[in-house]
Amino acid sequence: MKNEIDNYIEGFPPVVQKQLKEIRAIIKSAAPEAQELISYCMPAYKLNGVLVYFAGYKGHIGFYPTPSGIKQFLPKIQAYKHSKGAVQFPIDQPLPKKLIKEIVVFRIKENNRKFI
Repeated sequence: MKNEIDNYIEGFPPVVQKQLKEIRAIIKSAAPEAQELISYCMPAYKLNGVLVYFAGYKGHIGFYPTPSGIKQFLPKIQAYKHSKGAVQFPIDQPLPKKLIKEIVVFRIKENNRKFI
């Protein structure tokens, strides 16, 4: 049965869908307990608060690990266009799976500390 994230992904061209499905799988494997939902018109994951968001665009996948996620991994994201709260992974390049997973795990630990 399709959910709202499936519907979101299906709205993109196949090349973008492929990477959206990939980033979704990476996030779900790193945070299997996280709630998956649409927030701010994009897929989001919550576990003791928001973990990360992602979004599809014509030329890139936007990944939004909150400002703390960007700050913590700034040295590792220098090769990508980024801002205070987002990083852009170009569609024509493989996703940095290990980095995405590291960021999600960091955000889980960060959120868990808030609820101890």
